[in-house]
Amino acid sequence: MNPPTQPPKWSIALVLIIGVLAVSTASILIRLANQAAGAGGLGFSLVLAASRLTLSAVIILPAWPTLLQQRLQPGAWLYASAAGLCLAAHFALWITSLTYTSIAASTALVTTNPVWVALLSRFWFGEKLSKLSVAGIAIALFGTIAIALGSAGSTNAGSDRLLGDFLALAGSWAVSLYLLLGREAQRRGLGISGYSAIAYTTAAIALLPLPFAFNASYTGYSHIVYLYILLTALLPQLIGHTVFNWAVVRISPTLVTLAILFEPVGASYFGYLLFGEVPAPAVLAGAGLLLLGVAAAAFGAQKSQ
Repeated sequence: MNPPTQPPKWSIALVLIIGVLAVSTASILIRLANQAAGAGGLGFSLVLAASRLTLSAVIILPAWPTLLQQRLQPGAWLYASAAGLCLAAHFALWITSLTYTSIAASTALVTTNPVWVALLSRFWFGEKLSKLSVAGIAIALFGTIAIALGSAGSTNAGSDRLLGDFLALAGSWAVSLYLLLGREAQRRGLGISGYSAIAYTTAAIALLPLPFAFNASYTGYSHIVYLYILLTALLPQLIGHTVFNWAVVRISPTLVTLAILFEPVGASYFGYLLFGEVPAPAVLAGAGLLLLGVAAAAFGAQKSQ
């Protein structure tokens, strides 16, 4: 198979900017859906997560006929399905976090996955950590502590903000497992479309019945709520994630990772414009440290490969 045609650098940069703007809308659309529904907490968050993943699974339905004809190595389906469960946990945890903490804190914490992927790769696969990665992880941890302290000292909320911060961080742990399990599934012969079909479908099936356990429903909301749900599948998922998957085979994965780190910046800016949300100074400082540490860890991981 011939490698993909290399477009001009300016066009790659433009597409990445579009991707960053698209993923930056995720937290905003979720907050808007919460407000329009007059709901929040775990029940409605599960409705949002399940709906987004179900729409994503429907969009990728055309991949199934080819997938079912493939002969794969043992474990491919198991790893992909396990990845889907982790993806379900990621969306449930992160979307719920936006009910309790600021957009800036939530998006900064949930984008720390390069740090956790590096650590898990070290202990799971025995991959070496470069000195730069170790330094980046340390800086990121200091940033996480600063965000937690800033949230705890906020006059806008008490322990709820700390709960939101923890949920966002746990969402990052879940998506880190999703990425590593997905890598193992693809190493066993699954292509990106087949892998996504299994993972998205598994995640959707896992989440669909859960809202009922928390007295939440998929019906009875205004039309604008369903529009926001549809937009979460189209903008951050279909456009944003597709852009990053397109870019990662044309430029360095590290550069793509660094581009993704601008999501908290874009989301925080949109949060300020739409909701007048201004994070505490300690949260902003912690987010800056956190993103610096993640960037260093990503660079270090690239150099150690």
